[in-house]
Amino acid sequence: MESISVFDMLKIGIGPSSSHTLGPWRAAERFVQELRHSRHWHHIRGVRVQLYGSLALTGKGHGTDVALLLGLCGCDPVTIPVEEVHRLPARIEAERHLGLGGHKRIPFDPNTDIIFHFSERLPDHANGLVFQALGPRELLLHQATYYSVGGGFVVKEGETAQEDPVDLPWPVEKGDDLLRHCRREGLRIADIVRDNERCWRSDAEIDTGLLRIWAVMQEAIHRGCHTDGHLPGGLQVSRRAHRVAKKLLCDIPSADVTERVLLIRASPANFSGIPTLTRSF
Repeated sequence: MESISVFDMLKIGIGPSSSHTLGPWRAAERFVQELRHSRHWHHIRGVRVQLYGSLALTGKGHGTDVALLLGLCGCDPVTIPVEEVHRLPARIEAERHLGLGGHKRIPFDPNTDIIFHFSERLPDHANGLVFQALGPRELLLHQATYYSVGGGFVVKEGETAQEDPVDLPWPVEKGDDLLRHCRREGLRIADIVRDNERCWRSDAEIDTGLLRIWAVMQEAIHRGCHTDGHLPGGLQVSRRAHRVAKKLLCDIPSADVTERVLLIRASPANFSGIPTLTRSF
């Protein structure tokens, strides 16, 4: 059984999908790193990406093409400024060039160099993508196939799974295992999880990492409550958070996350009485 850290499950990155957005981004980063350490780096004149299966069918709506551009440019999904997520791809499309790995400027047209194979699927997984590095006269210099297997994890074709050497004090394969540990030892779920997490990190590192994730979550909520219009993706889906927040807090502006929390606490609005939103499929 593979051991999974809290930080494998709670990742900071760009959405809306870990498998269709974050995974392809990480695959692009890996491909660029391969190229930078190869003999082909100085001969590269172009890059082409081919998407298969689910990545092709829903890639536009999930921002797969945007994620690929940012990954090829060497941007990190954890640290990239939010405003650059759309600004940089727009510049690439306008100029028909990108900075490969943030250093090597090459011609790149997203409309022709990202190819969507809607009716084809690679054999190993539904989320397959192939990167190709091209030299003069479009000579194929290097090619690599990756699979975005979920949760932002990426597997390169031909890789073999490495046995996890971590021996957790509280192994958990399903929910019943976790509850059994808690009942038998009189511990909370948080105690079990932290004890396992100590196999990878110190308490200080765990706390720092979790607080960073919490800060990003708060910032995302604050930004969503202050942004009107439509969600990205081309489907013209209206943003709801801004409208709901405006109704509940009477459109009182807040400068930052801390002030927003104070306003919510002081508000007479009955947040527990908000009706649950349901979606029909």
